[in-house]
Amino acid sequence: MKDKKGGLRNILNRLEEFKIDGFGLVIYAILVIILIMVMYLGILPEDNTSNIFAALFIMVVLGNVFYWLGSHLPIFKSYLGGGAVFALFAPALMAITGLIPKSTINVVDKFVSGAGFVDFFIISLIVGAILGMNRKMLLKASVRFLPVAFLSMAIAFLAVGIVSTVIGKGFNYGALFVAFPVMGGGIGAGAIPLSRIYHQAFGGSTDYLSMLMPAVILGNVFAIIGAGLVSKLFANSKGNGHGKMMPGNYDSIAKEDIKITYQKMGVGLMVATAFYMVALTLNHFIPMINEYAFIILLVIIFKAGGLIPKYYEESAVTFSNSITKNLTHALLAGVGLTKLDLPVLGHSLTWQFVILVLTSVVVITIAAGLIGKLFGLYSVESAITAGLVNNSMGGTGNISVLAASNRMNLIGFAQMGNRLGGAIMLVAAGIYISVFG
Repeated sequence: MKDKKGGLRNILNRLEEFKIDGFGLVIYAILVIILIMVMYLGILPEDNTSNIFAALFIMVVLGNVFYWLGSHLPIFKSYLGGGAVFALFAPALMAITGLIPKSTINVVDKFVSGAGFVDFFIISLIVGAILGMNRKMLLKASVRFLPVAFLSMAIAFLAVGIVSTVIGKGFNYGALFVAFPVMGGGIGAGAIPLSRIYHQAFGGSTDYLSMLMPAVILGNVFAIIGAGLVSKLFANSKGNGHGKMMPGNYDSIAKEDIKITYQKMGVGLMVATAFYMVALTLNHFIPMINEYAFIILLVIIFKAGGLIPKYYEESAVTFSNSITKNLTHALLAGVGLTKLDLPVLGHSLTWQFVILVLTSVVVITIAAGLIGKLFGLYSVESAITAGLVNNSMGGTGNISVLAASNRMNLIGFAQMGNRLGGAIMLVAAGIYISVFG
């Protein structure tokens, strides 16, 4: 009897040594059972407020296990973006097949969108990532980065228009329904205002948003896969900075150099929140500039000017790292579950449309890599942040692209290019329609 108990204990101990994001397999199995129980009993609270605990539990359980699977499945880990793509798409597939009840999806949606979890995640990352950079590198890289991003977008725009003409769809189709939406900065800051621009210009009762969304979604999918491929194919290349934007001995604030305390996490939260509040105030007086753009600008100014004491910089980095480490996979699962509309995408997948979106992603990646090298940046980092990110779904898309390439520390550059580049594309769309529409 003792031998049987000892044998069972040994098996459980071995299973517990097998970890999924810090959880032993036995405990993780229990968490999955709890999730299945509450989902199918229909006992998740659905009131008008967001249920933070329920939403986080769902997102963490799904995100961690799917990210782990995607990181270990042969084809996915090598060619399809690894864990980030799997954590994004597996919940989306479960949603459309009904494996996850609508009530569960609603709970997550209220938290991800209604409670502003995405904003909380991105702002925390931006502030911590920029404050964790080396000052000299930040200034030198920023000056080089924006011209690379804008030039790459211009080249991709022309390429899409030319290919659209060659395959018989016409330059206007490629420009209006692929290039502008896919590089417009996402959905809220891109596709929605772009659809209004189209409606004002063309009139009628056409639902332009439904015509623009497929390009945004498919572009994001290709960008995530592309980021995983670029980071793996050029893993040993001289153009790979392994998370650094440009060559040079620029020491950032390293995780291992920071003495982590609970108090620092709280201080870091308030540092990030303070920047957000100031950005909101500036956006109130200058509404044409997005609050994210103000946050990036403010943090760069404070970092470049050495205006923040080291303790507060370290606190912001500590808080940012804790969020990144624990909630990235959860956010991917939440976005896949609530924002990735696969049926809309499926209805638009003509071969011409796929070729045009793929043209945008491939051309902007190559252009950003090559131009970035000319401007003194690492080609891989430039291709991802100045190229692929500008074909993503805005904030959540940026996170997905960076997660697939393991370069989350570059969120500041990603948001900089995506937000500013997207704004430029909206202005360009208005001018284009007035001239060629």
